[in-house]
Amino acid sequence: MINVVPAIGWLKTYPATWLRFDAIAGLTTAAVVIPKAMAFAAIAGLPLEAGLYTAVVPLVVYAVLGTSRPLSVTTTSTIAILVAATLAGVAPGGDSATLMTASAALALMVGGVLVLAAVLRLGFLANFISDPVLTGFKAGIGIVIVVDQLPKLLGVHVQKGGFFENLVSIAQHVPQSSVPTVVLGLVMLGLIVGLERFAPRVPAPLVAVAIGIAASGLLGLERSGVALVGQVRPGLPSFALPDVSLARQLWPSAVGIALMSFVETVAAGRSFLRAGEPLPAPNQELLALGLANVAGSPFSIMPAGGGTSQTAVNRAAGARTQIAGLVTAAAVVATLLLLAPIIGLMPQAALAAVVVATTVGLISPMEFGAIRRIRHMEFWWALVGAAGVVLLGTLNGILVAVAVSLLVLFYHANHPPVYLLGRKPGTDVFRPLSAEHPEDETVPGLLLLRTEGRLQFANAHRVGEKVWQLVHEARPRVLAVDLSAVPDIEYTALKAMAEFEGQLQEAGTVLWLVALNPEALRVVQLAPLGKTLGRGRMFVNLEQAVDAYRAAFTPGFPDGPRVRRGTANCS
Repeated sequence: MINVVPAIGWLKTYPATWLRFDAIAGLTTAAVVIPKAMAFAAIAGLPLEAGLYTAVVPLVVYAVLGTSRPLSVTTTSTIAILVAATLAGVAPGGDSATLMTASAALALMVGGVLVLAAVLRLGFLANFISDPVLTGFKAGIGIVIVVDQLPKLLGVHVQKGGFFENLVSIAQHVPQSSVPTVVLGLVMLGLIVGLERFAPRVPAPLVAVAIGIAASGLLGLERSGVALVGQVRPGLPSFALPDVSLARQLWPSAVGIALMSFVETVAAGRSFLRAGEPLPAPNQELLALGLANVAGSPFSIMPAGGGTSQTAVNRAAGARTQIAGLVTAAAVVATLLLLAPIIGLMPQAALAAVVVATTVGLISPMEFGAIRRIRHMEFWWALVGAAGVVLLGTLNGILVAVAVSLLVLFYHANHPPVYLLGRKPGTDVFRPLSAEHPEDETVPGLLLLRTEGRLQFANAHRVGEKVWQLVHEARPRVLAVDLSAVPDIEYTALKAMAEFEGQLQEAGTVLWLVALNPEALRVVQLAPLGKTLGRGRMFVNLEQAVDAYRAAFTPGFPDGPRVRRGTANCS
């Protein structure tokens, strides 16, 4: 029962002294979640109350079923822009009621996909999209959201189309900008950025929203041409079963949103883990996140997921357990009951400033730079991920991100390294020869190589080509291949290895295999290659292989080893 409902486990040992910390953290997080929830609803094209609804039921359900203690499960900018793209496709020009109905149905389907993934134990999909590709995808999302909010900051209305069409349309409407709106937007942006930089403990989005509402009410900004968000429906959401007739139209988007929601949720949960806390369990997270969406769908929520920014606030404010999330949900309920009429006075520009300030962090040039400094190819993958969102749209951008991640996985699986090894002087340590260690020793006539990863049909011939090139250059008596980093050898690779052994024999080189793992050793022994090699050509470790070579081929051994200095030659 504890595995299904983790809260039962930690509540039994919950120290009473933690309640104060959780209460403070929950209220502090609410100060950030409330304005951001409304901002995310605005991104999705939904009434603002939809964002607030999403910050109630999912938080409660996750508190009971989730495994990450500080994780704040509401929604995110990534999910919001994906919801916007989905709703634009299934309910173009729909009124608020139609959009809310479609959003609730989408949340139900997202939840269903996540629950099904939990039943199938697909938690490993948390690592399905590589970090560089995810970095690019989020950057593309950030760019799209910022461009989408520019008209609100300028006080103009533009006909929406593709990304570049929107840019051109915005540029054409700049002369028609509302000066009071632009001034207000710039002031709000400056306020948020300044508070986040110089007073990080102050909930900047809440302060900006409060000042915007106060300015609107006291100065009558609407009379000056500043657009307001309009009426926000007060009270709690009514219960209504989602319209499942939209399932056929929504399921492709639901799968994509479920994937991104899960990836973001697990990433946030892992990022803020403290020593001594349990590691988030991926399959349990799938279940918790799925049921949070399913349970919230009758209450007009938009799809939910764990957010990094609100989780960071929750952790920094001292959250100890998921009770902090329950406190946040209670604060959102109080807002819906007491403050909804006041929220309607919020200027669109103030809300747009919160959206831009919240999402611009998705665009991280420093992270792109870090990727480029370390791995040039992954840097290009990140750029492709960003371009996929900007050029093809957010939903197609998910397909691009997944496709690129699969391509990266396939590329690396089919390009295993082959290292030329030498021995560190005075030790039994064998390492790849490199310019940094010119003193490493090699034995004349013995070529030591190492490859890594599973040898299978797609990479066997590529590995053979690399090895054959090194053999051709060195023309050794013996080629000893260290397979300690090879967990298994697939049948096609095993057959290719046998053919390679025959080619080596014709060239006057003997093949030895070293440090085979249990499964690799088993399949070699079952294959004809095992009989060809016999026990005499398979060794436990490289040291044993070197000793055997010296005993067989080095004159005067064991009086003294003959060695030569290594050269940097690895691929």
